[in-house]
Amino acid sequence: MYLNKAMVFGNLTRDPELRSLPSGGQVCSFSIATNRVFKKADGSKGEQVEYHNVVVFGRQAETSAQYLKKGSSAYIEGRLQTRTWEADKGKQYRTEIIAERVQFGPRSASSGAGASRDTSSDMAEQKAPKEDVIDYPQEDINPDDIPF
Repeated sequence: MYLNKAMVFGNLTRDPELRSLPSGGQVCSFSIATNRVFKKADGSKGEQVEYHNVVVFGRQAETSAQYLKKGSSAYIEGRLQTRTWEADKGKQYRTEIIAERVQFGPRSASSGAGASRDTSSDMAEQKAPKEDVIDYPQEDINPDDIPF
């Protein structure tokens, strides 16, 4: 049995690029950075960054391009694939993660898709009176009333 599986969680290093295939399908590509922290032989802390190229197809490509931005965190699960092509410099290689699953990380107030929201409209919403608030009565629950 053979296994080709890649799982990475990191931050996008650039905004996703969404393109259309001749067949009409969508393809999205971006790169993601992962960090590894380790202890060096002399006891000091070392850090190594790896950059991974990611390609997403179909509906996930559209949602990835819509919601992910540079700096957003994401969990990518997929398979490794190496493409080759001829260029002026000779044969070129590129290894990519073909994503089968893209899960968006938590959105912070300073990065990601939520960063471009208009704060003046947020302020107006906070100042507006809340009309449809239901005031539920407080009930004390007696544990002896529970049938089980």
